[in-house]
Amino acid sequence: MKRHTFLKLVSFLVLLLLLSAGAGYVYRGYLCEPVTDSSAARKVTLTVPSGMTIAKVASYLSEQQLIHNKYFFYYGAKYPVLVKGRETSGPLVLKSGVYDLSSDMTLAQIYAVLSSGISGQVHVTIPEGLTLRKVAQLLEEQKICSAQDFIAKGHDVQLLAEYHIPAESFEGYLFPDTYYLIPGMDSSDVLTKMADNFFAHIQSIPGLSEAPADVLHTKVILASIVEREYRIAEEAPLIASVFTNRINKEIGLYSCATIEYIITEIQGKEHPDVITYDDLQIDNPYNTYKWRGLPPGPISNPGTVALAAAANPPETNYYFFRVVDAAAGKHVFNSNFQSHVNSGNTLYTKKAAGSK
Repeated sequence: MKRHTFLKLVSFLVLLLLLSAGAGYVYRGYLCEPVTDSSAARKVTLTVPSGMTIAKVASYLSEQQLIHNKYFFYYGAKYPVLVKGRETSGPLVLKSGVYDLSSDMTLAQIYAVLSSGISGQVHVTIPEGLTLRKVAQLLEEQKICSAQDFIAKGHDVQLLAEYHIPAESFEGYLFPDTYYLIPGMDSSDVLTKMADNFFAHIQSIPGLSEAPADVLHTKVILASIVEREYRIAEEAPLIASVFTNRINKEIGLYSCATIEYIITEIQGKEHPDVITYDDLQIDNPYNTYKWRGLPPGPISNPGTVALAAAANPPETNYYFFRVVDAAAGKHVFNSNFQSHVNSGNTLYTKKAAGSK
């Protein structure tokens, strides 16, 4: 018999002996009661993946001090008669999910939550390419936090300094991903979760993991533009190479995505169906048709594909690209303007990007 199994058996026998005695009834009541009262409650979020065993749950809850005894929890799950307040006659059926538990819950309440299949958290997916404002709107729609509060935290000078971000906001540093969030969360907790996720992901991207803050910021700006321009992952590095070549030659980026950012995020207007010639004349530092180099800051929150492309763009002789298959998001790349013109409409008349 394995030592772990033997210890479980011994513990179970000891519990049975205690419960069989007069004092055992009192002890059983103690084991079923909350570890703390509400004033001193510790809240813990427990993720139960498919296939997780009751024994592992018992050990975790014991480590987090949410239950008095892991062995009693284990056998109480199998034999409901041991647990005061359990209304079911059958053993605990542990269901996968994300559960919010607290040390002021009785053992019966914990069993009820774990068998309910009702997660205490909301799964919120942040798509690649959203702006800080749109992320805030999505969070408010999911009742996670106020959009206004989230945007305010996204411009918090002290918080930006803690992350060594040389910018006026967290635009570009909110990593697109699926997050497990709780309705009514503090906006700063949500924002730092996304920012922490960003810095964790760039550790695996050469050129970003070791980059100083100012260099990283320029890469994030470039990635934010690439994110809004590419549709096919394989083309993201080529688009990054076009912009890098134009920067090196001190040629304007001519990115429609930056014009959209001005219109929707700075001017607060609806997303345009088409970028017009008048739009290209907007006097704003984010207008890459009027000014050379990168804009002052990121125009979206890029994902891994765009970040990797901006960090390590391939060496090409491409200076132009345009859409040749709008449905598929496929582009054609050219090294000179005449070839670009011959291949179709120029970037000036390209349908507005940002369909992602």
